[in-house]
Amino acid sequence: MSLSRELAIFAANLRYEDLPTAVIDRVKGVTLQALTSALLARDMPPTIQALAMMQEEEAGGGGVATVLCSGAKLTKGGAAFVNAEMIFAGGKWDTFRMLTHPGIAIFPAALAAAEVTGCSGREFITAIAAAYEILERMAADFIPTIMSRGFHAGPVFGIFGAAVAAAKIHGMNADQIHGAIAQCVNLASGNLEGGRSGGKALREGGAVRNALLAVALSKHGTPAGETTLEGEAGFYHAYTGNNLGVLRYSYTGDNKTDLAKITAGLGKDWMFLETLYRVYSTAGYNIAHVDVTAALCRENNITYKDIDRIEAVVNWFETEYPSPAFPSRGGSPEVGSTQYFSAYGAATGGYPLVRGDRPGPGESDPPEVLDLMHRVKIIPMVRRTLFGPRVTVFCKDGRVVTKEGTGREFIWDFETHAKRMAPVGEKAPQYAGLVGVCRGLDSAERAGSALIGATI
Repeated sequence: MSLSRELAIFAANLRYEDLPTAVIDRVKGVTLQALTSALLARDMPPTIQALAMMQEEEAGGGGVATVLCSGAKLTKGGAAFVNAEMIFAGGKWDTFRMLTHPGIAIFPAALAAAEVTGCSGREFITAIAAAYEILERMAADFIPTIMSRGFHAGPVFGIFGAAVAAAKIHGMNADQIHGAIAQCVNLASGNLEGGRSGGKALREGGAVRNALLAVALSKHGTPAGETTLEGEAGFYHAYTGNNLGVLRYSYTGDNKTDLAKITAGLGKDWMFLETLYRVYSTAGYNIAHVDVTAALCRENNITYKDIDRIEAVVNWFETEYPSPAFPSRGGSPEVGSTQYFSAYGAATGGYPLVRGDRPGPGESDPPEVLDLMHRVKIIPMVRRTLFGPRVTVFCKDGRVVTKEGTGREFIWDFETHAKRMAPVGEKAPQYAGLVGVCRGLDSAERAGSALIGATI
């Protein structure tokens, strides 16, 4: 049986009753994360631009889907594009293995489908779980190699998650979902060079529109190939250079995987539970440096004045963004760098949750942070846990203390997540109501209306 057919059968047959409690809880959490990001970005320039563009492009078109926060009506594809751009602009993404952000793609497509179909909260939760699991299994071992070939793994894999979510909510059968996945192979795209050369790359917003096109093609009977993922000229050959599981780069240093791993244990071993919450609006490889360093200093009663220097051992890939093939990071300590966030954690005990990765208008950095970041050394290591730095603080009095990051510092249950994100309520009064809707999502009669309405 082909990979796309195995994945489609899993998605089509999955029921709410099949979902472990932890998976249901995580669906509520990633839903809250994505829509919270939208709340923060409702008035940001990228959101305003995306909405204006779609309103111009779709002038005279039907308005069956709603734009988050504003309530504007567009086509399903138009609303999904704007919502993806809005969630992206807000900076509060979820993260899987550093370089994919599933929620940016999955939720805009799922919300458009949910609003049109009137699906229940349980149906919505089930579709989201299937979409995350399929996207992350397809991406897991291949992200570094795909990035090294100039593609951006976020939209390249995001299209599959978005299509599965929409297809499942529309009640499509296994053959139709297989067809949608196969059509996604024709429509997957995303490149790095534009962003590296001064432009703005089209990312998940484009993937979402293409995902809905793939679903429509399959729904209306356009035939799809059988081995579009693993075939000799299929997706993995095109995007990784071969269909044999040979890897150019990996997080672990291993250069071989097996495509059969993509579906091994499907429905039993939930890779979705590896999804992290990127609560600080910075690159994912920076977030643990705030919390791990802050915890180390707190546990050992260390203040800024006590610190001589800090060293952090990290997964080597975190220092080679977006790829070792063409790294764009200079590595020097500056505002927005990993050293900056490590110094923030040590000097202040945290980082402002509703702020971007650098001071905005009227904001400034504590001088202790700007001083200490020049005494932070980042040490890359192969086979180091991703997003799990080993932080060592060298004190002026000779003390040396170390804390091991686990890579799971930003994985928690829904209630913990809601509390961590609570400062968003200072800028977005809808936040408290959104928390309530997400908490009770499995009892919602119309999930799309409830979730979209909570942002307006």
